Amino acid sequence: MAITAALVKELRESTGVGMMDAKKALVETDGDMEAAVDWLRTKGLAKAAKKAGRTAAEGLVAVAVSGGKGVAVEVNSETDFVAKNSEFQEMVSSIASAALTVSDVDALNAADLGGKSVADTITNKIATIGENMSLRRMASVEGETVVTYVHNAAADGMGKIGVLVAMTGGSEDFGRQVAMHIAAANPQALNEAELDASVVEKERTILTEQARESGKPENIIENMIKGRMKKFLAEVTLLGQDFVINPDLTVEAAAKEAGAEITGYVRMEVGEGIEKEESDFAAEVAAAVQG
Repeated sequence: MAITAALVKELRESTGVGMMDAKKALVETDGDMEAAVDWLRTKGLAKAAKKAGRTAAEGLVAVAVSGGKGVAVEVNSETDFVAKNSEFQEMVSSIASAALTVSDVDALNAADLGGKSVADTITNKIATIGENMSLRRMASVEGETVVTYVHNAAADGMGKIGVLVAMTGGSEDFGRQVAMHIAAANPQALNEAELDASVVEKERTILTEQARESGKPENIIENMIKGRMKKFLAEVTLLGQDFVINPDLTVEAAAKEAGAEITGYVRMEVGEGIEKEESDFAAEVAAAVQG
């Protein structure tokens, strides 16, 4: 694969490395962007990948709770202007309430909303507001207590980031603190057992290669890998993270002190994982002039 200047630029922007290192990584991995990021990490040149990229989708995440069940839904719009529209917000709130009665996004699209399906309601709203919209996803948790938190709230129960925390015991105040922590720290999973095995294995491989680059004896390398894996797991699992409210404790230790057991959570952020299409305005004008 040809190593273009655009590829090198993209890798530099996502990892913060220099031009020559970025180019070498792409040459070594035949232009595979993800493999190039891993190659740079192996060499200790890039601490982490900023793979999420900028997001194009606007809209809102809304949360709702009823009878020990909590749901979060994401409804997208083209612009943030529409996300601030009261008509759009009312629709999103109604969709979140309907989500409490279904199990997945397909059933939610078909659910009744005042005599029309959710899908038809969105279609009608597109016609009246004049901007494309879509119900992207939903997620739910169940527990003895489910607490919600919305970051950057645009209206009651909806905003840019919605969090649900399911727990046994403890207080709602503690649950809200945990939800705020999740919004800020963005853990990948509740604990090690719930982490994607491929993510763990990939990290172990990278850390092993990093340790071997040191040239130290095998027994020391093994201890280095163990220590680094322990640190990695603490950073990416909710229960292992330092509690934002009291960094002297992990979230797990703080929960124990509060008499609570955290059994599940959801963190949903508007537009996460959607790549933004960047337009070159000058090129568009030039193309228009050329006709």
